[in-house]
This record gives sequence, structure tokens and C-alpha cells, in this order.
Amino acid sequence: MASPQSPQKTAAIISRPDRAEVAHILPGLLKWLAEHGYHVIIDAETAKYATTAEVVPRTQMASRALDLVVVLGGDGTLLSAARVTAAIDVPLLGVNLGSLGFLTEVSPQSLYQMLEAIAQDRAPVEHRTLMQCELLRGESVRGSYLVFNDAVVNKTTLARLNTYELYIDKTFVASYRADGMIVATPTGSTAYSLSAGGPVLMPTVHAIVITPVAPHSLTHRPLVVPDPVEIEILLRSEEEVAYLSLDGQPGLDLRDGDRVRCRRSEHQVTLFRSGSDFFQALRTKLKWGERES
Repeated sequence: MASPQSPQKTAAIISRPDRAEVAHILPGLLKWLAEHGYHVIIDAETAKYATTAEVVPRTQMASRALDLVVVLGGDGTLLSAARVTAAIDVPLLGVNLGSLGFLTEVSPQSLYQMLEAIAQDRAPVEHRTLMQCELLRGESVRGSYLVFNDAVVNKTTLARLNTYELYIDKTFVASYRADGMIVATPTGSTAYSLSAGGPVLMPTVHAIVITPVAPHSLTHRPLVVPDPVEIEILLRSEEEVAYLSLDGQPGLDLRDGDRVRCRRSEHQVTLFRSGSDFFQALRTKLKWGERES
């Protein structure tokens, strides 16, 4: 039991649904956290593998004073965890249960080594940019969202090309005739933006990349801007068939004249890192060439 001089800490565990590995990892993880003075809360996805911990819906976890979040899954699970806990700026430890991830780089085999480093306050951390994005219809803000990877304004499968007007700090940049527009953080530069021809940004760069998707004009190229700026995309769609997707989540329907406004959030995501090389992840995930011996 924690002494009065050492208030009990709280850790949350967030898991990818239906992964058998979670059942094997949880007993030892819960034991370690208890031995190191943590009260543990878990999400509903984890609850099927643990009957003793307190269950708290993911959407309510930010209402708790958390000291650590352990994410068991892949990059998608960590994105979900980051969105729901970003407002309290709690550090996340991503444990990868699949192929190597850009975000979840710690293997189950090295989990306890990382936990011991965290307990001894010597674990490397990395701070990642978040965006605050708003959907505006007329003068009304229809929604405000924290975004870790990207905000995508896109046409539906059967629609024609839409027109997107881009503004930076309220200054008109260009009108794009394209399938869509991507606004991505450095973390999100290796996601949809990359597949659309955007550049790879190092995760700690203070910038945002704007990438048109299949633009009608070949001179329309990705644009990298400093992250303090305000980015606004105005939709011009005669067919009124477009949507806004945030971090790959199901899209929100858009109308002609709707605006999507993004800027750097006051919050950030803090990740515990294993100290591995970002470029090694690129060589592994993107099949970049290894150095010749």
C-alpha cells in the first residue's frame, strides 16, 4: 500500500479488441503496476481479460487523474488512446501486438524493461503535435476535434472532383480541383498523406503538411507550413457529396460552403520511446534500402 507521503498513482490500460495476446500480457502487467503503487483502470476492450480492475469507458478516462496509459495493440489503438487522453497530457506507452508500428514500437518482450525505466524516471520520451480542427457551416461551429494524424476532406466514391480553396492565416493560397485535401501532423505524414505523394516529416518537426489527393493540375504539390499557422479549407461542391474524416474515423458529411479549420493544439501527445531509430522504422515499414556492408 502506498504511504501518505507517496500518493497512489493511477494507470490506465487500453487494448485493441479481440487480441489473444492481451490475455497473456495482462496478469503480469497488472501485478507489476500493483507492486509499483498504481491503481489500475481498464477500458471495456480489456475488461474481458481481467475481472478485478476498475472498468472505465475510454471516453471518460480523461476525467481521471492519470499518471500512465499503457496501450496494448497497434498504431490505431494508440491513436484512439491519444485522442481520448490528450486533454490531460498523460504519457502513453505503446506495446505493439502486430507488425512494427511507427507509434507502438515497444515489443511485449521488452515491456518490463521499459516499465522499469519509467519507474526510475529514465525512459526516453517524445512529444508529438496534435491539431485542433473545427468544422464550420456558415458562422456556426458544428464540431471541434483533436487530431493526431490527419484531417481529410474528400469526395465520395462516385462523386466528381470537388474544388477546395486553401487559406493560410486567412490569406488565399490556391484553388484545388482534386479528389480531396489532407492536413497532416508530422506523425500523420507517414499515413494517408504519404500514399498521396506527400513528404515524410520527422515526428519532432514543428510543421504541418497539406497534401492534395489526385489533383487535376500536376503543378499542385504538397505544401509544408509552420505549425503556428491557421489552415482553412473551403469546400466548393455542386453535388454536395463530400466528407471530413479525422484520424481515419468514419466521415462527417459536408456541404457546399463548409469550412475545415485546423491549427496546432495547445495539447500534445507524450510517448515513451524505446530509443530506437525513426529511420530504422522507415526502412522496415517502407522497405527503404539497408546500407551495403
